[in-house]
Amino acid sequence: MKKKGYNIVDHNFRCKLGEIDLILRKDMAFRFVEVKFRRTLDYGLPQESVVKNKQRRIRNSAIIWLQRRYLPMDSEIHFDVLAISEEFGKIKYNYIEDAF
Repeated sequence: MKKKGYNIVDHNFRCKLGEIDLILRKDMAFRFVEVKFRRTLDYGLPQESVVKNKQRRIRNSAIIWLQRRYLPMDSEIHFDVLAISEEFGKIKYNYIEDAF
């Protein structure tokens, strides 16, 4: 995402409604990123664990984050997933833009 001009503006943001792993910004576009890691795919792909309830908590946390920083609520907002898995000793990254 750095190649696309995004900068990390916050990470591991926590509030009473949930948490956000990474927050990226480019101009007035924000990407709220959920990072999921799996050592094994026995329980499915990492991105499959970002279920509706988790998505709702991330969205609500993003609203709180924006409000605390007095940023306009009409900012461009995206919700992404960075899925990381390990297969045969190799790390694989799958960045899913606009995942939900």
